[in-house]
Amino acid sequence: MIDTALERLRRRRTVVGAPLCLGIDPHPDRLPGELTRDVAGIETFSRGLIESAGQHAAAVKINVAFFEAFGSAGIAALERVRGDVPDDTICILDAKRGDIGSTAERYAEALLGTLRADAVTLSPYLGEDAIEPFLAYPGRLVYVLARTSNPSASRVQDLATDDGPVHLRVARWAAERWSDGSVGLVVGATAPEELARVRAAVPGPGFLVPGVGAQGGDLGAALRACDGAWAPGVVNVSRGIAQASTDDDWRSAAAAAASALRERMGEAVLHSFASPAPAANHGGS
Repeated sequence: MIDTALERLRRRRTVVGAPLCLGIDPHPDRLPGELTRDVAGIETFSRGLIESAGQHAAAVKINVAFFEAFGSAGIAALERVRGDVPDDTICILDAKRGDIGSTAERYAEALLGTLRADAVTLSPYLGEDAIEPFLAYPGRLVYVLARTSNPSASRVQDLATDDGPVHLRVARWAAERWSDGSVGLVVGATAPEELARVRAAVPGPGFLVPGVGAQGGDLGAALRACDGAWAPGVVNVSRGIAQASTDDDWRSAAAAAASALRERMGEAVLHSFASPAPAANHGGS
């Protein structure tokens, strides 16, 4: 029997006691002063963050763009960084892929096959043709972009349709089509009203919630919304941990920031919100 990413996420959430997701976005211009602004620097930084702060996280989300920008050397570094994520911690490769079926199959092989990701982020724009090839890998998770955390997200994602704004229609479509917990949604904490509205509309899927920390997202709203009836969610923090210090103590500073966030999230979940979501229900949204 496959030990699915969903079940591993449930176990890790119990161990950590919080939905913290450690975001790895190693921009060369924001590395600590002791590191070189090249592929060696971003690899050292990424691996150092996982080693120092990863113990406090339920998941690690690696943004593949920061590695792909360096070509073959960057891809090789990405493979090593991914290898550093402990087996009990979910590895999400944030690639935001979305293409026709045959191309999606090759993207899926790259991310879930070669790089052995536990989960990936996907664009819904091409419909189920862009999603299903990733679900052909048993036991993995996908997170479909619904209402993202970037400043201009509302220009398209909030456009009105007969069934509400585009992002809400995407959320309902995903929840209705895949109700086994394997498909979650990316919904940003920078738009807390929309986040709450999406959760009310689709109580089942787990959410990957970015935007907390440097982007100014609402942590309380993120914690209230991230867990679904079918799957637990995660709240991603990148710069709030990675940029805790730009001096030689960056490793210990990242560990301290992650520990503090874990404690803060855990206290909030324990005293104010529901516990991690129960086993998947196949009854639809």
